[in-house]
Amino acid sequence: MKEIGIGLLGVGWMGEVHSTSYRRVPVHYPECEGRARLVVAADEVEERARAAAEKLGYAEWTTDWRTVIAHPEVEAVSICAPNFMHREMALAAVEAGKHFWGEKPLGALPQDTVEIACAAEAAGVRTIVGLNYRNPPAVQHARRLIADGELGEINHFRMQFVASYSANPRGALSWRFSRELSGHGILSDLGSHAVDLAMFLCGPIVRATATSAILIPNRPKVQMGTGTHFSVVEGDVELRPVENEDWCAALVEFESGLKGTIELSRVIVGAEARYWFEVNGTRGAVAWNFERMNELEHYRDGGSARVLMGPSHPDFARFQPGQGIPMGYDDLKVIEAYRFLQSIADGVQREPGVREIAATARVLDAVARSFESGAWEEVRDL
Repeated sequence: MKEIGIGLLGVGWMGEVHSTSYRRVPVHYPECEGRARLVVAADEVEERARAAAEKLGYAEWTTDWRTVIAHPEVEAVSICAPNFMHREMALAAVEAGKHFWGEKPLGALPQDTVEIACAAEAAGVRTIVGLNYRNPPAVQHARRLIADGELGEINHFRMQFVASYSANPRGALSWRFSRELSGHGILSDLGSHAVDLAMFLCGPIVRATATSAILIPNRPKVQMGTGTHFSVVEGDVELRPVENEDWCAALVEFESGLKGTIELSRVIVGAEARYWFEVNGTRGAVAWNFERMNELEHYRDGGSARVLMGPSHPDFARFQPGQGIPMGYDDLKVIEAYRFLQSIADGVQREPGVREIAATARVLDAVARSFESGAWEEVRDL
């Protein structure tokens, strides 16, 4: 058994999820050769940093993330800070020889993501990236059906990653709405998940054409570090402009020649977290919606069946004993924590790491270029 000293960069919601996931790994994956020891957490807001020690179990806390990177007992870090900090943090971790579990999109812009990926692969550090919508047993089962040819030749693909978390015009102007701090808007936030999942199911995307819009142009200004993109601000406060896209839609072409659609929104009313896909072939089809994470619609033999996940499906038995007892979002992050710790312990890189998020970033770059050109754009090296 290998003890791995963990440092946390960013003690927000996702930092808390990472921390509790590390602690849950021995329960769900007792054979894991890596065991996390929570060493030190950093957040620029002292109250949150202090809470990481008091609530999450870190031995130390700091307001300077560089202290975490330099700490001699830290072998690996979780990067859960805002997008604009990813590049500097990840490159510092790589330079110090620290493995990292980073949240998507791993950089404010696609070029940042690819730079981080190249540096990490050259240094040989182990990485996992938070592309957690690959992990539901229903998604894993759908992928297996597609790969095994159960659906026949795939000829239709449709996907929506649409959410209402910013549908209220009084939603706080967090860093996610800043071009400088977030880079792209919904294209980075949910688009990185959507594109990765599309390629996980159907293979590489080679070109795209897309359009975008800012549907809520102004939002209430809040002090940086207070509130989240879920926060609603009431009263008479200053409104400032939103700088990146709320909505976009892309037509993509896969390497196989299959064409499909991907729609993204953070301001839709009526869909709380509709992260959905449907894949159709010549003999069958599958459809999945994150709002019903533990179900897969499987059409075959002239009829449609609702397949409830159970112990026969990938990873399910790690969390629940019987079919119909639902897994939850946090369980998907425990799966990531296991892959990260095991990769460090045995030296074998697992997916999704920096290679997979770099492939996604190249597609996002093509989509963003199409926003400007209005034409088909090829996926290219950055």
